[in-house]
Amino acid sequence: MARLRPRSGSTFSGLLLITIGILILLHNYRGVDLAGVFRHWWPLFLIVWGLVKLYERTAGSDSGDPGTARVSAGEVFLVLGMFMLVGLVVAADRTKEYFGDKGIHVNVGDWGDAHSFDLDAASKTVPTNARITIRAARGDITVRTGDTSEIRASGTAKIHSWDESDAEKLSKKVSIEIVQNGDGYEIHPAGAADNNSKVAVDMDIIVPSKATVSVRSEKGSVSVSDMSTTVNITSKNGDIEVRDTAGDVSIDIGRGDVTVSDTKGDVKVSGSGGEVAVTSATGGLTLNGEFVGPIRADKVAKGVRFLSHRTDLTLTQLAGHMETGSGNVTITDASGNLTLHTSRNDISIENVTGKLKIENRDGDVSVRFSTLPKEDIEITNASAPISLSLPSNSSFEILADCRSSNIDSEFEASTLTKTTSNSGDSHLEGKYGPSRGPKITLKTSYGAIAITKTS
Repeated sequence: MARLRPRSGSTFSGLLLITIGILILLHNYRGVDLAGVFRHWWPLFLIVWGLVKLYERTAGSDSGDPGTARVSAGEVFLVLGMFMLVGLVVAADRTKEYFGDKGIHVNVGDWGDAHSFDLDAASKTVPTNARITIRAARGDITVRTGDTSEIRASGTAKIHSWDESDAEKLSKKVSIEIVQNGDGYEIHPAGAADNNSKVAVDMDIIVPSKATVSVRSEKGSVSVSDMSTTVNITSKNGDIEVRDTAGDVSIDIGRGDVTVSDTKGDVKVSGSGGEVAVTSATGGLTLNGEFVGPIRADKVAKGVRFLSHRTDLTLTQLAGHMETGSGNVTITDASGNLTLHTSRNDISIENVTGKLKIENRDGDVSVRFSTLPKEDIEITNASAPISLSLPSNSSFEILADCRSSNIDSEFEASTLTKTTSNSGDSHLEGKYGPSRGPKITLKTSYGAIAITKTS
């Protein structure tokens, strides 16, 4: 009797498990976008599967066992199972991101009735220029300045419990501490408030007007006002408000809205979160991160710098209004240079007095001047139109190219030449007006160009 050769399992199953395991590890610890990897590269699994089966068939033919190349039911179910696993991981991330951005959380510590208890800390005399750190795990923080060289702190302990007597017992263990830490001072809740999800401590803190303040909050809103020096705020979850400050403001936020008004220093906001609103800043505004809500800026003397995964904006001065969000970028009355690189945004710009450079794709670009432009204008757009409106008495030099679409201009002169190719491309070149004006460069693909006279 011939001895049966033992059949080995397919190597594809092992390769698939190893690959999926590596991808999930990279997703968890290195921030790899698992959804993006599978959206673009999932056909590679079919290619690898086919190559492995082809190899097994060749090896099986040489060994007299071509059956090793058959696709087994186990392999099919393994592939389907792996795709389901990846789908669950991606769905969990998307659900967390969606609900997290809306501030919806389920916390066992919030179950039961809320009971409030007043807290007071002994005041502490400190140097007028003291360096002060405020730290809290759960609870709202309010910081303002006083007319003495003291730190004063009071607050409210909010305890969730089904029984009032249990909440009262727990409240007796909660306090607010003011301690010296090296050459600085730290204010924080203590006792049962440490890492207890049932306890939140709202703190109202008064510091010397020249103190430098840093706030670190895990969960809760933060409000800081009337500071004359630098303010640093780090918050994982909660709204932030800063107003009437004379020094620089630095904010790092994980989730929540940011409001800053009437500041005399530079403002920097980084991280992620919801809405951002900055009004009346005599310094500059720097935004670096991903924000799901609209970003609004009004009257920022030293301009705006905004950097995200899809937008790179530099504006040297903003006398008017800027707003981004929901696929739109709007800028009005920018008394300085503007450079904008973005995609999938409808852009509306009005009255930029400096140089203007815009690069966009998959979104309309509309630029309007109510007064004569003095600096060069350069607009490049892909798969969407460009609209440019200029005063009728403008003077300019223009070079416009439109691929597979038309150029329509209300400005006509013998010094302007317009041509259209057999393939539908349009070209406009020349000078307009009695004097020397700015150079205008317009380029589009699969979108028309409209040059109109400002009404």
